Amino acid sequence: MSFVIIMNLITFMQTSICFTYKQNIISVLSFLMFPVALLLNGVAAWVSLHLKSTSSFVVYLKNLVAADLILTLIHPIEAVSDMQGVSSVLFVLSCRYFSTIFYSTQYTSITLLGFISLDLWVTLLGGTALPNIILTNKEVANVTATSSCMTLKGPAGLELHRIIVLYLNVLFWLISVLIVVCYICIADKVIQSFRRSGSNNNQGKRKIKLRVFLVVIVFFVSFAPYHIVRIPYTFQQISYSSKSDCSYLKGKFAKEFALWIATTNTCMDPLLYVFLCREFKEKLVSMTKNALIAFKVAAAGKVQASSPKSRLNVTID
Repeated sequence: MSFVIIMNLITFMQTSICFTYKQNIISVLSFLMFPVALLLNGVAAWVSLHLKSTSSFVVYLKNLVAADLILTLIHPIEAVSDMQGVSSVLFVLSCRYFSTIFYSTQYTSITLLGFISLDLWVTLLGGTALPNIILTNKEVANVTATSSCMTLKGPAGLELHRIIVLYLNVLFWLISVLIVVCYICIADKVIQSFRRSGSNNNQGKRKIKLRVFLVVIVFFVSFAPYHIVRIPYTFQQISYSSKSDCSYLKGKFAKEFALWIATTNTCMDPLLYVFLCREFKEKLVSMTKNALIAFKVAAAGKVQASSPKSRLNVTID
């Protein structure tokens, strides 16, 4: 009896996954996330423009803000292109340009989280996007019936796609190890300096450990699920002849949902800036206070201008 129930549940889950994916649920989630990400990254960009590049960390932060803002702006276009019944022109443009720029910028963000270097930004963006754009050039007889970008790639494009996915996956896990090791070493170094100075600041030690924990957790929660499902899905992309097969759709749904989780990092990064960067936090507080003061002065001036006493004075004059 229990075996039958379990089998029925598995069948139901498989059917639900295939059906749910057809309802554009990932696109809907992307649209819901967009205003939040745009607001947070817009504020972060506004603040970072007023920050002086006095340290390598601030330079890193500014580049990361730029990458996250690009991701935020491209993501709705990607979401629309994944919906059923979308214009074939938009679908081809997404496959050829927007998707490649989106993934390149995402890995730029990942790289910036591991390395504070503007050179890596240029190398990664130019190194992966351009070949993909060039080799997504296959002519398709009926574009409206196309449901996968793989149909727009020839044999060379498919092979390049496979190599790039493997390369970027390896890059991600190498950067993951680098981030974990670096932040553990940083935390250990700071705690040792507390001990050498004779300080018993347990609260300070806890804050350092919490910051290290937050950075590592946010990084892995955002990006690890996508990189776990990405390689199996890539082999499905290349080898599956039927793009309507339920097994393929489950893999695509898992990949798209994991990618959506990865893009939520654009909402979490601005919050980490406030928590981790003192200059960013101070500038944000200062600019917010100035904006509120300016708003109050403008509101007070408008009220004073519309008051009966002000109108009487104007008449007398």
